[in-house]
Amino acid sequence: MARFVWAFPFLLLAATAQAQQGQRQDPGCARDVQRFCRAQMNDGDMVILACLQEHRAKLSKTCAKALADNGR
Repeated sequence: MARFVWAFPFLLLAATAQAQQGQRQDPGCARDVQRFCRAQMNDGDMVILACLQEHRAKLSKTCAKALADNGR
């Protein structure tokens, strides 16, 4: 759990950097965070994680896999 909490901000930063560079790759959960958790984006990583878990059934395959790979 601690490993995921520590890595989550870096996943978001990497996703943001890819989006800013105009890459067409799916940047993990960034798109899902913007879609489902926009109101919570400034509330911290754990709030965003809880939001993603609430919307698990609607998440992209990439984001769902990232959560599953990190024990979420």
